Amino acid sequence: MICYICGSLYRDMAGNTFGNLLKLSTFGESHGVALGGVLDGVPAGIEVDFEAINIDLARRKPGQSRITTQRKEDDEVEFLSGIFEGKTTGTSIGFIIKNKNQRSNDYGDIAKAYRPSHADFTYDQKFGFRDYRGGGRSSARETAVRVVAGAIAKQIIPDIKINAYVSGVGELKLDIPYNKVDFNEVEKNPVRCPDQVMAEKMVSLIEEVKLDGNTVGGVVSCVISGTPIGLGEPVFDRLQAELAKAMFSINAVKGFEYGSGFEGSKMKGSEHNDLFNQNGTTKTNRSGGIQGGISNGEQIYFNVAFKPVATLLQPQETINQNFEMLTLNPKGRHDPCVVPRAVPIVESMAALVIADYYLINKTRKI
Repeated sequence: MICYICGSLYRDMAGNTFGNLLKLSTFGESHGVALGGVLDGVPAGIEVDFEAINIDLARRKPGQSRITTQRKEDDEVEFLSGIFEGKTTGTSIGFIIKNKNQRSNDYGDIAKAYRPSHADFTYDQKFGFRDYRGGGRSSARETAVRVVAGAIAKQIIPDIKINAYVSGVGELKLDIPYNKVDFNEVEKNPVRCPDQVMAEKMVSLIEEVKLDGNTVGGVVSCVISGTPIGLGEPVFDRLQAELAKAMFSINAVKGFEYGSGFEGSKMKGSEHNDLFNQNGTTKTNRSGGIQGGISNGEQIYFNVAFKPVATLLQPQETINQNFEMLTLNPKGRHDPCVVPRAVPIVESMAALVIADYYLINKTRKI
């Protein structure tokens, strides 16, 4: 696309498109008719596993347990193009997810008032007009589209495994190294923590917070296995930079670290360096599977920090459009902790990045 002011090339200026060769554009609002997406760049001839897509959607959808929002949505995806006789055609894959369980009246109080730490104020100041129902475009409901696209992206790279899990809720922290996690344990509890004892503690904390009309944050960790050497570009398009961008595009994300992360800053170089084995693998993996912005074949692992959900079910002081002080008593159905439902979203955004760079790498050498 060309900017007619300066004549330069730019990506989607409206901020609705993500990716390079594999490109996702999303549309829709929380309380609109439907959410939807267009996924470009998927190679032709891939046999689509629709069940896998539905499984990931079910992992993200609301109302799945007592510690998530009780909004009831089937989250059924309807494909409009790009798939014929169960296989991708190489053309744009268009799809929609219809909204069926909106309660827009719950949001009348914020039509002219701003919820603290939410996007209400910034959207109003930027656009001068906003859809306040459920947060409109700023709602995390938009991420359902990303999960569909991510499930398709996983099918472009079937030999690469992407597994996310909850490693922290509030002050509770899972004390299991990334390479010792049993991913078969993740889906055995509603909080998606791979340790069942810690999972019970996390669930109890979330329920306690929910009873107070409050919210709590947490951490989602992700491990990517089977990544070939060479994914990522030098300098500005480094693999870790694109993963960070992907994660920061998710609602409520406040932090990203990969490999040794912030703990690595406390180490000496002699402690931190990943020494080579003769076959090119490394004895340790503090680099997190990425060196010089390019995957080195080791496991990629990273953590994503999520803030407490901004909407509380308790009175808070705020301002309205006239900058007058008032007390807001929010209604609606909201997650007391976002991280259990964020697990498939983190996986999906990671899959979009890895699949995109996988396709790019196919063009990099003969």
